Amino acid sequence: MKSKTYVFSLVAVLSLLLVNVVNARGEDSREPIDPFWQGATVYFMMTDRFKNGNSANDRVLNRGQNGAVMRNFMGGDIQGITDKINDGYFSDLGVDVLWMTPLNEQIHGYWQDDWGDSYPFHGYWPKDWTSVDPNFGTEEQMREMIDAAHSKGIRVLADIILNHTGPKTELDKAWPDAWIRTRPLCDWKKHNFENTVRCALSPSLTDIRTESELPVTLPPFLLKKWEKDGRLMTELEELESFFKRTKLPKAPKNYLIKWVTDWVRDYGIDGFRVDTAKHIEPAIWAVVKKEASSALSEWRLNHPDKMIDKKPFFMMGEVFEFGLDGFRYTPKGTSLYDYGDVQVDFYDYGFDSLINMSFASHASKPMPELFQLYADELRSDAFIGKGVLNYLVSHDDPEPYDRERKRPYEAALKLMLAPGAAQIYYGDELARPLFAKGAIGDAHWRVPMNWSDLDGSNTQALLRHWQKLGQFRQAHRSIAIGHHRELQAEPYIFARQLKDKNGLLTDSVLVALGLNLGEKQISVYGVYEDGSVLKDGYSGHTAVVENGKIAIKTDYSLLLLSEVDVVDKS
Repeated sequence: MKSKTYVFSLVAVLSLLLVNVVNARGEDSREPIDPFWQGATVYFMMTDRFKNGNSANDRVLNRGQNGAVMRNFMGGDIQGITDKINDGYFSDLGVDVLWMTPLNEQIHGYWQDDWGDSYPFHGYWPKDWTSVDPNFGTEEQMREMIDAAHSKGIRVLADIILNHTGPKTELDKAWPDAWIRTRPLCDWKKHNFENTVRCALSPSLTDIRTESELPVTLPPFLLKKWEKDGRLMTELEELESFFKRTKLPKAPKNYLIKWVTDWVRDYGIDGFRVDTAKHIEPAIWAVVKKEASSALSEWRLNHPDKMIDKKPFFMMGEVFEFGLDGFRYTPKGTSLYDYGDVQVDFYDYGFDSLINMSFASHASKPMPELFQLYADELRSDAFIGKGVLNYLVSHDDPEPYDRERKRPYEAALKLMLAPGAAQIYYGDELARPLFAKGAIGDAHWRVPMNWSDLDGSNTQALLRHWQKLGQFRQAHRSIAIGHHRELQAEPYIFARQLKDKNGLLTDSVLVALGLNLGEKQISVYGVYEDGSVLKDGYSGHTAVVENGKIAIKTDYSLLLLSEVDVVDKS
């Protein structure tokens, strides 16, 4: 049977056997993504593995060290992130946005499976959406971290989960059956909507009944916990106020919507990275976006001195196996995700951007081919006004680019100079190892940050390489969202130029790769007029365009050129 494109009502009750089709929100109502987000540089870190800023919270909740290799809590926390914000680490990298794994309170025990005993250090086994996990820190420390980022012009994304709770363990009670299901398990051999959305991803991920509109009562263990914390009445009153205002039923998904948007309202979180987005009815995400946008507006009204600007709330989705250029379940030349029996454009349901899971494989292409592919794809009708986030390595992609870190300089060039938004995964900039002896599966990608390697000159040089690329990319949005033109094949030279909505040129860069060291002369191919003063963002040297060319001497094989008004003699 030929696939069809369906859209879902915001409040439709979806049968377990049938996908109801109600046209509630078409493409005409979708706003184009803000250009900032379309080309942002995002730094993604596993909170527990990034930096230990407070050793006092290393051993809490009686969590032990009996887990399998790389499957225990190891000390990274919110304070460690704040410390690196304050010392300028992210600013020096040209980072626009911070994204850390979920900070919500996790299950207290550990889960046993074929990979060994695992604690929820990763943040994806939530127990209480209303609390910060004590291994990561406190709610006040989270506020301080967000404030510190905002003070440096850096935005913060919260990683949110609506699809599942953490598993039941010896220390953790299961959520009531009215909230969750443990069966059926998703059957990947039967690729369709039903076997992707209304099923448990694995025995460790109890699936929330997000299709349900039926009222449910709160789990007794959660009420008891809130009472012990001294906030039972506050939480219940806030819930009553939320349901009265929104007129939403007290169904599981709506409790979660209230909880995930609370931290936006209280602390000014700028956006969401949405986990397991394709495993939930798409219409729910539009409600999340609406409530989060309202929450951010309220925070800004109450904290005008802390907000960076008034950019709309941002939402980015992890739609696993979604990617550019016909990647797995994304039909080539469209932004649709293909469930097999239905196709969904998640951009129609509140998402401004989706994680591009093709880039890690595409990065094996030569740079001219890679950049042209992305220039063409992102300027096609399917992606005009939409965002994608490219990455080389992630916390759960089993096929990262350059796993052995043999080409770290080339990897940086490909990610940071490619069209689209870029995600640096913690330690990419230090060639953090992607292998741990004795580890199994995704534990390899979750090795602690290799800060000690900064004692070596090679790692310092690599970090400077990333910093130069990041700062140039941040200063020149044309790198990410400008019009791409290949000017010369060998050595490879290209230009990126950005125009405003009136067609006026606002930014223009020229990049040359594979040049000789020392003295070099290249044509600027009419990108700049004679007499223009150009600065190389990599070496800091300047040159004047004469007869359509520049002559410049640097110790590097690449040039990152942009125009300056005066010669920088420093």
